Amino acid sequence: MYSDRRDAGRLLAARLADYDRPRPLVLGLPRGGLPVALEVAVALDADLDVLVVHKIGAPGNPEFAMGAVGEGGVLIIDHATRRLVRATSDQVEMTAAAERKEIDRRVQTYRGGRAALGIAGRNVIVVDDGMATGSTAAAGVAVVKHLGAAHVTLAVPVGSTEAVAWLGAMVDDLVCLETPESFRSVSESYRAFHQVDDEQVVAILRAHPRRDVAGDAVRMCIDEDVIVTFDELKLAGHLTIPTGASGIVLFAHGSDSGWHSPRNGAVAKVLNGAGLGTLLLDLLTADEADVRRNVFDIELLADRLSNATAWLRDRPDVDGLPLGYFGASTGAAAALVAAARRPDDVLAVVSRGGRPDLAGDWLTKVSVPTLLIVGANDLPVIDLNREAQRQLTCPSLLEIVRGATHLFEEPGTLAQAARLAQSWFLNYLR
Repeated sequence: MYSDRRDAGRLLAARLADYDRPRPLVLGLPRGGLPVALEVAVALDADLDVLVVHKIGAPGNPEFAMGAVGEGGVLIIDHATRRLVRATSDQVEMTAAAERKEIDRRVQTYRGGRAALGIAGRNVIVVDDGMATGSTAAAGVAVVKHLGAAHVTLAVPVGSTEAVAWLGAMVDDLVCLETPESFRSVSESYRAFHQVDDEQVVAILRAHPRRDVAGDAVRMCIDEDVIVTFDELKLAGHLTIPTGASGIVLFAHGSDSGWHSPRNGAVAKVLNGAGLGTLLLDLLTADEADVRRNVFDIELLADRLSNATAWLRDRPDVDGLPLGYFGASTGAAAALVAAARRPDDVLAVVSRGGRPDLAGDWLTKVSVPTLLIVGANDLPVIDLNREAQRQLTCPSLLEIVRGATHLFEEPGTLAQAARLAQSWFLNYLR
């Protein structure tokens, strides 16, 4: 039994004394995990920060997690669990929106405007005061991994055998000092287990020196206009890669759109904020785009997308990153055809307001997980997407966004579509 959380933290730090990975970052789960995390950070001479996350509970059973929300709008959905509990897109969005408000409140309270310490590429130790079900720790681990941590260790003074077994499969290393046979609650392992309030969290964070004040969401190692060249063709675009990116998404635009489209830019910004790179690219030259039939030439668009993928893979600063396609309108069909042609290069596809039906016989050859997003008021396109989904043999999901028309111009609808895409790519670009 531990005297208090500081005592548990010192003993946990002693177990981690041989941790030899460079530049460790210790993240405490609020609020009880911070006093424990402080002792670990001091002993390892490591950076210390708070990891503000909330699990997304299933409808009618909030303790049963079907995903997690993290800082910066990061949304992670366990799609298998979501299908199991039959949660709709609106239910997920409603729950996530409520959790985001609490996360924003805590972030502002704890940091007072200071940036989060960068996670991408870091060796991270996630610390809590104990694990009963392990759902909060699981949410934290999921967010940290998706934000590009190089190595993740979960460290707790006490936990149930079930939680330790479950979380052990999610992290690179797990350190748990005690797993009592008759585990009922974390508090039973402490003589003093007083509630930790927001003021104590703030005091701990302010007392520990910060050596890295840059946040992941604003750190870009590449953010530039590019010219994609192949077969004597030159296509304009924009390449953005956050530091420590965990994947990259190539956009395939539809008719009357291009890489400069504010809608595509808004979606790309959401993906960038979650540590995903983006390549916004015009698949047609200006002269070609003026010829209407070219916009519906799916084979031509797919060829261009495939060549752009090869161009991207030839860049040494991009090669090796898991890659996905985001397609809109006719670009969605091109993305599906190109994905079917390049199954070794493409790991996921998202279609927004797309025409996947135009992919024709290629639909049955798509092997990567595919998300179809359609506005609820875009009735003809809903029917086309439903028929296309019936032909897909890969893992697929059709999301219908309430209140949205074809272009997702209604307030909040494009943001919801972007978050759905972000979650899909975070889940499958591994």
